[in-house]
Amino acid sequence: MIPLEFPKYPLRLKSRENKTLVFDVIRKKYVPLQPEEWVRQHCLHFLISEKKYPAGWIQVERQLKVEGLSKRLDIAVCRPDGSIQLLVECKAPEVVIDQNVFDQIARYNWEARAELLMVTNGLAHFYCRMDYRRKAYEFMRELPEFEPPGQGGRNCPGE
Repeated sequence: MIPLEFPKYPLRLKSRENKTLVFDVIRKKYVPLQPEEWVRQHCLHFLISEKKYPAGWIQVERQLKVEGLSKRLDIAVCRPDGSIQLLVECKAPEVVIDQNVFDQIARYNWEARAELLMVTNGLAHFYCRMDYRRKAYEFMRELPEFEPPGQGGRNCPGE
């Protein structure tokens, strides 16, 4: 896998039946190492190690109903009250972050109502803060460090 624009992390890899697997620190199991998973695992380590998000608040590949269809959230950071602090959409490094990718996370967030959004392909990262009162969002240069619970949105999917 190619180097990403994240700090280097000691990802645990193993091979089984001619497939490379990576240990998912949230799901506590080895999963097939695909390009998007490479990005997701780096992002999880980044959120926990650099931004201090509590690992126990992070959910991976949670189901969400969007316009009647079942979708999966790549990463959601949920507070104890069930509100979502951060929603992350991970793409493989070769996927260009364009309007279609932002439209995808926006559709998911219509239901999730996260406070913060992050979109990454491992090479480029985009962050924004939602302002539901003004029906607007503000792009940020970097993702803020973990913020203790405050006013929240809706319950985390699957809770």
